[in-house]
Amino acid sequence: MKVKFWGVRGSHPTPISPDQVRSKLNAVIQRIQPENVIDNNSRQKFIASLPDWLYGTIGGNTPCIEITTNKNETIIIDCGSGMRSCGKTHLSSNDKTFHIFLSHFHWDHIQGLPFFDPAYNLSSCLKFYSSFSNMSEYLKQQMKSPFFPVEMDTSFTKEIEYILFESSKPYEIVDNISVTSKQMCHPGGSYSYAFSENGHKFIYASDVELQQKDFERTPENIAFFSNADVLLLDAQYTAEEALEKENWGHSTFCYAIDFAIVWNIKKLYLFHHEPAYNDEKLFGILEVAKWYADYASGGVLRVHLAIEDREIII
Repeated sequence: MKVKFWGVRGSHPTPISPDQVRSKLNAVIQRIQPENVIDNNSRQKFIASLPDWLYGTIGGNTPCIEITTNKNETIIIDCGSGMRSCGKTHLSSNDKTFHIFLSHFHWDHIQGLPFFDPAYNLSSCLKFYSSFSNMSEYLKQQMKSPFFPVEMDTSFTKEIEYILFESSKPYEIVDNISVTSKQMCHPGGSYSYAFSENGHKFIYASDVELQQKDFERTPENIAFFSNADVLLLDAQYTAEEALEKENWGHSTFCYAIDFAIVWNIKKLYLFHHEPAYNDEKLFGILEVAKWYADYASGGVLRVHLAIEDREIII
């Protein structure tokens, strides 16, 4: 399966600011030496040598992840503001089915749905999956007057299904794709999803405040978490902030690493980034996270940042 990150920020969209752009430009200019601008090759080499926080940006859209299966089926997880960009890549798709999974219904996870262009294509089919029984009511509410100019019932494709998931029960939604949901700790509730295809497992765990019970080797936890190829996990806070924001429903990178090691995860992607953190701060956290992961796992666990527009193959 192929996984693409369309939105990786938490809480609210966070476009890069003019001050942040100026700061990046100043930092680049300070690094330039005469030998870096002799010709095009030297310029390209210089650009490639820049720190990651200067070379591009993490992105500012709220959560939206796209999975493309080996049989070219499209699965979308959460409908944050990144869903708008995701939809633009499917404008030419006709008779297309979109399998859309919702972790929960806080606004940063549904606000992109009204801007998902394929939803207005009458030949599209939208299949929404959730463990919340009143998902249709929640989705429609944000598109009612005075919040939005058109409503789902009158403007979206008529081919819409709402499929209720029983937590911890595996479902085969398309050929060779098995999905299981699991309730996690978050105000109002939130569900993580484990997707398995041809022996490979990807876990999406957004808006999660890890608890001691999540580390316990119960049959349910073992079936859901163990031996995943990739874990995309909420790591919004530093340890200091987590102490101040207990019960806010988010985790820290150090707890995320401990969790990934316990469950023999191969690759951990830190996700749902704090909107107050700029690129330099986030890449600084990544460096500390890598050091801690190497120390704690003996170099086995690989840690990455979830970055908008990046793709991974599992």
